[in-house]
Amino acid sequence: MTSTVPRIARLSALGVVMLALVGCDLTSRLLPSAGPTRNQIFSGSVQREGDAFVVEVNQRVTLATAVVPALGFPPSLLNASGSNTDIIRPGDMLTLTVYENVTDGLLAGEGANASQLSTLQVDESGFIFIPYAGRIRAAGNTPEELRAVITRNLDAQTPDPQVIVSRETGDGATVVVSGDVNAEGVYPIERPSRRLSGMLAAAGGTSVDRDIARVTVLRGGQSGTVWYQDIFREPHADIALRPDDRIFVEEDSRRFTALGATGAQTVVPFDDQVISAIDAIASVGGLNPNLADPTGVFVLRNEPEDIARLVLGRDDLVGTQRMIYVLDLTAPTGMFEARDFTIRDGDTVYVTSAPITQFNNAVSALTGTLSPVNQVIDATDGSS
Repeated sequence: MTSTVPRIARLSALGVVMLALVGCDLTSRLLPSAGPTRNQIFSGSVQREGDAFVVEVNQRVTLATAVVPALGFPPSLLNASGSNTDIIRPGDMLTLTVYENVTDGLLAGEGANASQLSTLQVDESGFIFIPYAGRIRAAGNTPEELRAVITRNLDAQTPDPQVIVSRETGDGATVVVSGDVNAEGVYPIERPSRRLSGMLAAAGGTSVDRDIARVTVLRGGQSGTVWYQDIFREPHADIALRPDDRIFVEEDSRRFTALGATGAQTVVPFDDQVISAIDAIASVGGLNPNLADPTGVFVLRNEPEDIARLVLGRDDLVGTQRMIYVLDLTAPTGMFEARDFTIRDGDTVYVTSAPITQFNNAVSALTGTLSPVNQVIDATDGSS
């Protein structure tokens, strides 16, 4: 006689499956999950009396949201003339050489006709002191102009003096370079470093990836920021420097968050000036092949009013709007849309789990095992 046990076991398994089908939605709500499902996200949309606009990404949406940080120097920095490094300033160090037309000169000493006065520092008032010539204003003059002044003052003391003035490195015309550079410090503005590129080179260049390094120049109450690479690519960005400029180099601080069925769930720093949705997914190991729903890739963002109005085609929106952009990678142009859609600072990239994952979790909870539903039926067959 045929045993009824396998038949009962099979019916029991099918009953479990039917129960799972009926109660899957309820059970999945009670089970631990990596995040909301695709349907749950849609149910929270403004269109369904939620608090966020859910928008499917297409070419129009991609163009409307393609906002890249606008970096650049203001006209006050771009149009400023370069600093004249020949002008002597308080704090500069000078070297003077005086040739006298006599054997025993006033400054040279017995048996000599030349003397050198080195490391003469211009005081805070802009003056230097030279024996027999007196206290002379040096600041505001070029070395040639100062030479003429010293010559006139010494001419009454020694016949036909010849004077050479050299401006050495000093703290009169300097800038401060700090941040992510290889050699922070106070640097003099000299002929090779009159422009920003030369000064950065003098500081050893940036210590972080050049593609994501930003350079800020502060001058008085004015400031501007550019990408490090643009200083060398765009001639207008290589601005002339002025004394007391402050140059700060820093790594790009933008971040986005990756959650859900991806290779990793983490906060990810930008590794390029522009990152697409495809780049963002790839940077965390891609979609989890065992969990991810490629039709449910979402980008959550607080969108400024002007962009939200443009995306939604509405003029009645006021203030920042919560937006959820939907990418379906299985659509005919889905991969292209994801490649062109720009990720911005503070975005959350969330990949939902595939429906079968939720189904298997529900079945596992009902059967008390981690095996998916097809293994439940296989197990009954094996017991026949």
